Formats: sequence, structure tokens, C-alpha cells
Amino acid sequence: MSSTPTTVVDRAFRAALYDTAETALDTGASLLAADPAADAELARRGTEFLAAIWRRHWQPADAVRIVRRELDDVHVLLVAGLIRAQARDDTHAPRGPRWAAQLADLPAGAPPRADRFTHATAVLELYRLLLRLPALEPLQERQQRTGRRSDSRMPTRIRALLAKAEATGYPQEAEALTAKAQELMARYSVDEALLDAQAPDPDAPGACRIGVEPPYEEAKAVLLDAVAGANHCRAVWNEPFAFSTVVGFEADLAAVELLYTSLLVQAQSAMAKAEAAQRAGGRRRTKTFRQSFLAAYAHRIGTRLGEISAAAGTEAGGDLLPVLATREVAVTETMDRMFPDTVTTRLRGVGDEAGWTEGAEAADRAQMRSRPRLP
Repeated sequence: MSSTPTTVVDRAFRAALYDTAETALDTGASLLAADPAADAELARRGTEFLAAIWRRHWQPADAVRIVRRELDDVHVLLVAGLIRAQARDDTHAPRGPRWAAQLADLPAGAPPRADRFTHATAVLELYRLLLRLPALEPLQERQQRTGRRSDSRMPTRIRALLAKAEATGYPQEAEALTAKAQELMARYSVDEALLDAQAPDPDAPGACRIGVEPPYEEAKAVLLDAVAGANHCRAVWNEPFAFSTVVGFEADLAAVELLYTSLLVQAQSAMAKAEAAQRAGGRRRTKTFRQSFLAAYAHRIGTRLGEISAAAGTEAGGDLLPVLATREVAVTETMDRMFPDTVTTRLRGVGDEAGWTEGAEAADRAQMRSRPRLP
């Protein structure tokens, strides 16, 4: 006669999750594999581990990201399934549209079939990781109030421009489309600032996390920082957990997420073409070339995006300057409150002159100049 499921799970956890001996996982997995009646309790405990990391301010995308970084594909599918199961019974207050979007973007599919011992080992490896995740800074997602959009079509137009930029095979067209998208983002941000200034209870800054993953994560973090700064936000990179926290007003945060993702796709495409040209010339490219390329690309893109945003603010007129300054102060204060002990880091591995030149030229091809106001 088998033990009760709870007893088996507790014994397995004591062996595998709280013991660092080399045989700990094998012992725990053997206990679970031998008792199929423990499966339901094992799954329930997994949803409890997830609820615990939510209380430590992790979010679904963060959990998937760290599992993908630390473990294997099977663990990613396991945690995605657990997150879906936990979400069905989540009694927490509404978590906001960004949380819902992360649930919708979870990896699909079930883990491949495996014997009970192998499956139990993977589950225990996942639970061991979840159990040891530290607390993160709490994020405040601000809700957009209804009936206040300056132009509800603007986000759709921006997404369409960025989709075209990613799809085209012509670098100059891609960069020009991206420049137009940033111009619309800057204009949209200005309009949102005006509406907030007129509202009786203006929105406060919020924050979101955006993945910054290897390889070349340092250069990618610089690119995200440049995009955030050009869109009235501030970014703080968390290297160990492969993300940056971006602080800003909600419309600006959405712009940063969109533009950074698109620019990263475009940068990778431009870098691949630059490497192909280098190889055709008989020169072997290295990791240093790629790091230098992305660093130069980020630096130049940041400069040009900033020029577009500044032009949008100037076009809006001097009356808006106090509003923008107030919002900038609010963003800075929020960031300082969330991250009182930030430090700067030096970008390493940027020593390839050809890579730097190619990256700067890829950014310089963008027609990022202020254009006449749209009718």
C-alpha cells in the first residue's frame, strides 16, 4: 500500500529541494516515480511555488526567461504549463494588460513523453530553481483610462511601420520606416502628456521588464537604454536575470517595447549582411566584431532617436515644456525610489574597428530627421 500523496511529495521535496548532496535529485525523483498517486499533489505544489514568486514580484515572462536561461527546453514547457494552470485559479486582483499579454505569449505545447523518473527529475529541477529565486523590485502597471486617447489609431500605425521595417530587405528603407515610427511615437507621447496635464488625476509613471538576453547582452542593454531615453523613460539593466527594468509613463513604455524589439531584429539583419561582406573580402569576423557592431549601432541610433524626440517637443511649443519637465522629474524620482543603488558599467569587448564602423554606418543610413507634421 502506497503512502499518501502529500507524504510522498514532502519526502521528495526534503530530499531534492533542500539538500545539496549529489544524489538528492535522484532520491526525490525515485520517490515520485514510484507513486503515480502523488502526481496531482506535485502539480498543485508547483502552482504554489509560482504564486510565491509572484509575491516576490516576478512575472510570467520573467519566469520563462530565467528557466530558459538556467535549464532546458523541457523545463520551459513545464513552467509554461504550470503558469497556465495557476492563472486559472488566480484570485489576485486584476494584474493588468501587460500580465495578460505575457500569459498569451507563453510557449505552446507539452513536454515530450518521458519515463516517470526522467519527468520527475525535470519537475524537481524546475521547482528547485523557482524556490531559490530572490525578490525583485515591485512593478506598478498603470491602466490607461478610457476616453482619453489623443489618436487611438496611432499605435496601430506605429506597429505597421515597424512591421514593414522588419520585413523589407533594403536597409535604407527599414531605417527610414523606423525613423517615421519613432517620429509618430514622439508625437504620440507629446499628445499623451498634454492629456495627462489636463486630467484631474494624471497617471503616475509605471515600469515594465524587457528581456536582454545573451549573446552580446551588454550591447543590447545599451540599445535598450538608448531607446528608453529617447522615449522619456529610464532603463536599469539586471545582468544576472537577463532583463532591464524600464520606468516611464504607460504610452512611452509601450513605445519602448515595440521599438526596441524592432530595432533588435533590424540590427541582427544588418550585422549578418555586414559579416557576409567582410567574409567576401577575405576577413574573418569575430565575437568582438559583433559586439562592436551592436555597440556602435546602439550609440548612433540613440543619438538620432533623441533628435527626433527633441524636435517633436519643440514643434509642440513652449507651453508644453513645463509638462514634459514635470513628467521627466516624476520618472527620475520613480526610478531612484525603485533602484537607489544603481551603478554604471563599462561596455567590454568593443575593440574591433571594422565592427564599430559597420555598426555606425548601419545606423547612419537611417533617414532620422524631423518631418513636417502629419495632416
